[in-house]
Amino acid sequence: MQKVILDCDPGHDDAMAIMLACKHLDVLGVTTVGGNGYLKNTTRNALQVLDMIGRSDIKVYPGHAGPCTAPLVIADNVHGESGMDGPQLPPPSKPAESKHGVDFIVETVMSTDDVVLVATGPLTNIASALNKEPEIAKRAKGLYIMGGGAYCGNWTAAAEFNIVVDAEAAYKVFHSGMPIYMSGVNLTRQCPVLKEDIETMRGMNKVGKFAAELLDFFAGGGDAHLHDACAVAWLIDPSIVTSAFLHVDIELTGTLTRGMTVTDLRPLQGHTPEADIDLTSKKRWDDAPEDSPFRGKAPNTHVGIRLDFEKFRKLLLDTLRTYE
Repeated sequence: MQKVILDCDPGHDDAMAIMLACKHLDVLGVTTVGGNGYLKNTTRNALQVLDMIGRSDIKVYPGHAGPCTAPLVIADNVHGESGMDGPQLPPPSKPAESKHGVDFIVETVMSTDDVVLVATGPLTNIASALNKEPEIAKRAKGLYIMGGGAYCGNWTAAAEFNIVVDAEAAYKVFHSGMPIYMSGVNLTRQCPVLKEDIETMRGMNKVGKFAAELLDFFAGGGDAHLHDACAVAWLIDPSIVTSAFLHVDIELTGTLTRGMTVTDLRPLQGHTPEADIDLTSKKRWDDAPEDSPFRGKAPNTHVGIRLDFEKFRKLLLDTLRTYE
């Protein structure tokens, strides 16, 4: 099983990502960050999810409470006051670890081969780990993120929540040289868990009922887009996502566009990203002369473009059925 560290800010969709990861991946630890809620809440929520799914053996390491360069913005309008409103859960069975999440990331990546990082919240902890030990950019096998968008935002017209909350951290990460796999909102909006699927979950088992209660609140009676679960699903089954290797940069100063993941779509040769084209074929970036204005910068990110919803749906439901 692939060794991973989950860096997250639970969060309803983070909780679903944890459920997937704990059945299909070797989760070495969970680190938490301020994002969907305040750090004390995201840490408690992570512990409660692990208790609910019978994985309290996995340790939780609190990381940064918020960005170093700006006040924390939380998404309580989406996730509620607790950061994971909906189910009524008992207090965690054990406390979080005293070691800082960034120290856990650095020490684990530097001492363990082939660790993949999965980040489904603001990238504060990942950037801080890179600042503390730049070699983790080479040591980590890759970084799967839920964040950004190839051509759209959600928190603003241009920017997605996780990136805009700590745009400076995102800039550090995207310029680190680490292999990045980006599940942006252009991709994650393609995976609405339907109301009938939520009812199917409710009738499965204890964990399925818990998942349904999470999604009752998160979806508000409609369908639920499991943004964070997409990043984990891509790692579990790469065939779920079709991607293009493109250059992505982070806008830091734009009045209307701060936090935008500026994705150079020119290598798609004029096609819209949804067009039925072979994204693995040789791109214009490879063919253009080096002095061409159309060449742009070298690709640095595997950008998720299309998601196979039926494969994603089957993976999610089949995984929940394996719980007690």
